[in-house]
Amino acid sequence: MRQMLSFPCEGAMLCATLDLPDAAPTTGLLIVSGGNEIRSGAWGSHARIAEGAVAQGYAAFRFDRRGVGESEGANGGFKSSAPDLAAAIAAFRAAVPSLSRVIALGNCDAASALMLSSGAGVDGLVLSNPWTFEEENAGPSVQALRAHYRKRLVNTDALMRLLTGKVSLASLFGSLLRLARPAPPPAPLVQQMRDGLAAFAGPVRLLLAGNDSTAQAFAGVWDGKDPRIARCDGASHSFVEPHAREWLIAQIIGALKGGA
Repeated sequence: MRQMLSFPCEGAMLCATLDLPDAAPTTGLLIVSGGNEIRSGAWGSHARIAEGAVAQGYAAFRFDRRGVGESEGANGGFKSSAPDLAAAIAAFRAAVPSLSRVIALGNCDAASALMLSSGAGVDGLVLSNPWTFEEENAGPSVQALRAHYRKRLVNTDALMRLLTGKVSLASLFGSLLRLARPAPPPAPLVQQMRDGLAAFAGPVRLLLAGNDSTAQAFAGVWDGKDPRIARCDGASHSFVEPHAREWLIAQIIGALKGGA
């Protein structure tokens, strides 16, 4: 069953979608949108994730934060979304009194928002491709460029394009100069994310898409030996590839079931 509802957040009314299975669920999935993405998700991805969760007997709640989609208020970005998260969780629990656990899913800066707010009161976190840049429209990081050129160096077609003059040597030289410089220190945001996540006591999954520059930048400033990290080779930022979609939903269902 799918229903639309609204709930208050600091004087604004926020819009949400609640999906419910036939039996009263004890565990629910809170889907947090990244950027200025509406609650249906890129290419309806959040709606599909909600459907997948409901098919397994879980409730799913999606919402538009203030100033996004159908919700009222001013859009202050992910760094000011802690009240939105708290209000959404309260509305989810109020709408589904049978819930004893809520797992939150966030991609990109939605993952960062959940980290900054120490989970905002949920019981578990699924965080994919966390955003680590202070600037909203940051260019590719040194880590992402290094990953890009590592792949190019073992790609026969890419090497042939270079040898036959189909690659701009000026552009290539500029990128190589940038790679030769030391990587800049992590932005203050990264330490704030570390501190926020350290204060969260529940289970955490950190999911990284293999072909995503945001994920590569995160990996470059995070502990690469963190056992909570799982990687999906060949996946793009939104996990749109068939194998990536299957992998992502498997990770989400595993978190809902309470697996490590």
